Amino acid sequence: MNELVLPLVEVVSNSGVYAPLYFIVLHFLRQFIFVPVSVICMAGGVMFGAVYGTIYSVIGITVVSIAFYFVIKRSPFLFKKITKIKKKWMKKRMPMSVGQIAILRLVPFVHFHFISLCLIEVSKDFQGYLKSSFLTNIPLALLYSFFGTAIRGLEPQLIVLLMLGLAILFHLLRRREWIMKWEEFFQPVR
Repeated sequence: MNELVLPLVEVVSNSGVYAPLYFIVLHFLRQFIFVPVSVICMAGGVMFGAVYGTIYSVIGITVVSIAFYFVIKRSPFLFKKITKIKKKWMKKRMPMSVGQIAILRLVPFVHFHFISLCLIEVSKDFQGYLKSSFLTNIPLALLYSFFGTAIRGLEPQLIVLLMLGLAILFHLLRRREWIMKWEEFFQPVR
């Protein structure tokens, strides 16, 4: 992965005034070269500083989220297939809240587009998706831009405690109500 990322980061950092634009394009390209979002956000923090790295990362991640929305909505077969896989994996659990989805965005090994699919399901329309996507992208960009270089030096015990804290927050931010259709509740016994 370093063989792919380091040359791209080098090109972006040496591109002068176009560096922010190339960095946003790098966010778009990262999904095709299988680089985690967190790695690109950390690189943004190193190249542009914490504040500008966060701003450029939020813009880049939001552009990727918008592109995913339109691709998934334009191909209903793909949407149904991915939704079926998600339902098989998550079973009949309560839909996640936007706060829970924001926390899931912070966990590096949860797929970015899987979380975007969860956002599509809890949003009523594109406006709602865009707003919730933007809001859930901010903590991701903030965390990895500000603390990106420090995370690599953390002890494994501290990382486990951080993940435990995120799991507790995930539970506390869940939805408290669950709306179930009449047909789902009274399914015939097989």
